[in-house]
Amino acid sequence: MRRYRSRAFVSAMLTAMLVLAGCSGGTNSSPAGDGQSGGQTGNPGSSAGGGAEQVTLSMHSWRVEDAEGYKKIIQAFEAENPGIKIDFKPFKATEYNTILNTALQSDSGPDILQLRPYAPGISLAEAGHLEPLDQLPGIENFSKDVLAASIGKDGKVYGVPLSLNSTQIYYNKKLFEQNGLSEPKSWDELINTAKTLKDKGVVPFAFGAKEGWLLSLSHGVIAPGTYNGNAFIGKILNGEADFTSPEFVKSIQRMQELVPYFPENFVGLDLNDTRTMFFTEKAAMFINGSFELEGLQKMNPDLPLDFFPMPTDDGKTVLTTWVDGSYAVNAKSKHKAEALKFLEFMASKKFGELFANEFKRISAIPGVTTSDALVNKMAELSASSSTPYLMVVHFAEGNPTTKQTLENALQGMYLNKLTPEQVSQEVQKSAASWFPAFKK
Repeated sequence: MRRYRSRAFVSAMLTAMLVLAGCSGGTNSSPAGDGQSGGQTGNPGSSAGGGAEQVTLSMHSWRVEDAEGYKKIIQAFEAENPGIKIDFKPFKATEYNTILNTALQSDSGPDILQLRPYAPGISLAEAGHLEPLDQLPGIENFSKDVLAASIGKDGKVYGVPLSLNSTQIYYNKKLFEQNGLSEPKSWDELINTAKTLKDKGVVPFAFGAKEGWLLSLSHGVIAPGTYNGNAFIGKILNGEADFTSPEFVKSIQRMQELVPYFPENFVGLDLNDTRTMFFTEKAAMFINGSFELEGLQKMNPDLPLDFFPMPTDDGKTVLTTWVDGSYAVNAKSKHKAEALKFLEFMASKKFGELFANEFKRISAIPGVTTSDALVNKMAELSASSSTPYLMVVHFAEGNPTTKQTLENALQGMYLNKLTPEQVSQEVQKSAASWFPAFKK
């Protein structure tokens, strides 16, 4: 149940972020130590100090859309550390894992790398690719439950948490108002809203099934409405329920029930297709994460944008949340001390404020707030009515992972090859192969 309790701690931290804007979450301490396995930064006489030869650090990410924003953040670091340059290189999200794993296995990986949260990132630590960060200045300011996304089975911290994500249903306020619609308060109201939009010639949902991760993400929004948030998750984690239970099967059935309200040929649409459909106002709703907000606002500054949490069957609402990827140091970096110096910066409140305001996201660093009303709304709802993203936080293990199994099975359902019941059976079969509570 330790993982399950993380929701309460993350919610508490989010609440604190809203009221403790004046609290310092970072550190201005100077680097100390030798930058080796203990995770301390700095090295007397290294290029992190003045006068030495300049070092360029490679930094990899799966967020291509963040490239311009990171330029500004990196400039702030380089201004204070003239001996260090950061070469930020993002890759397409769907290709990132393969590129990174191949590079690490051939000892040609980047100095600094973005970790997928929870099991996928932790697996890199277990393979010996990452430098422990337990002694990194500033790491002590994070909650243990936030750090849990990058803590190895050895109990050591391997990543500096970046942000706290949520998933929700974005909607176009103008299209809703023009058609006499308001935020739905139940599943039936959501279906009626979609039906009204379709009858008016408006595509209800910008949705595509080409990329599997979008399907598990969308399911992460829809599913908690059927099992009313956290009680069912507790049963799953204890082995008192499984993925063939009626509540979960119903969540897959609802994913199928939405099909009439998706665009034509949705099985061939990817994120770029659906994102464009939404910000050009050709679709009224868009199921996606908090990490899409900044991009949508840039693509169409006049977009009348809002979002609503998922209505639950017991008359409440729920917002799916998790700790997003963290940043780590390659254990075989030739410039480990300098890389650790940059991660010390990433653990500071200064970085948190730059990140939150540049990308319109909730920083994982305590005490950081933004001026964006929608980001603050996400934080407030995450604090009051959040549930963990089940497939990312708890079921991202297995080979293939249970998360990937769900994605593949949903794609099969949308190609009319699987029923919702068969999707649930495939997910349970995967989880039963490795999840301890299902092996009792």
